[in-house]
Amino acid sequence: MELHSDQVLVFDADDTLWENNVLFERVIDGFLDWVAHPEGRTAARAVLDAVESANAATLGYGAEVFRRNLAESLERLHGRAATAADHDRIEELLVPLTARTVELIPGVADTLAVLAGRHRLLMLTKGDPAEQQRKIDASTIAHHFGGVHIVAEKDVGTYRRLVAELSLAPERTWMIGNSPKSDIVPARRAGLNAVFIPHEHTWVLEHEEFGAHTATLELRAFTELLGHF
Repeated sequence: MELHSDQVLVFDADDTLWENNVLFERVIDGFLDWVAHPEGRTAARAVLDAVESANAATLGYGAEVFRRNLAESLERLHGRAATAADHDRIEELLVPLTARTVELIPGVADTLAVLAGRHRLLMLTKGDPAEQQRKIDASTIAHHFGGVHIVAEKDVGTYRRLVAELSLAPERTWMIGNSPKSDIVPARRAGLNAVFIPHEHTWVLEHEEFGAHTATLELRAFTELLGHF
């Protein structure tokens, strides 16, 4: 691909720039071990997935909502209200999510350093503003971005507003991320190009079929961006 300095690269954050869902999965593993549901881990996980899906629509995303999801799932699985001891145990399980550290995806820092010299870079991430800002501050890569945008949801309207507010040319703008549901499908529907970089731990609620499309580039690793941009 020919390089053009007027291209704008918009990056997802969680599971594109740094690890995120794998941390939730580690907490979930501990939670499932702890609840020891008689019908097994699969049945218990199905309850948690249902709670998360319902609450995401009204409460959003992040560790605070996840804390509530765990307590609500525990109550459904055990058929009783969560006790103070239960809440204490949930807090212990949540430590990997509440620690003020960020684990960058391999190659991200060096790749961004090069791309920032070639193109205009933006970050677009969804979730709780305070929680996302904490991760951005801890990442040590925020200086590569000309703008950082934290939103409640990433849908077609979000991308259209971003284009309008920043006077972007959709045909020269690329959304780069791991989530078909949040990064690829809505960006394409808004007229942007997209780069899909799969992550093996992408949250199940972010899965969506998007099929073949000439405006979607699929890469195996973040570092491969340098061969295209």
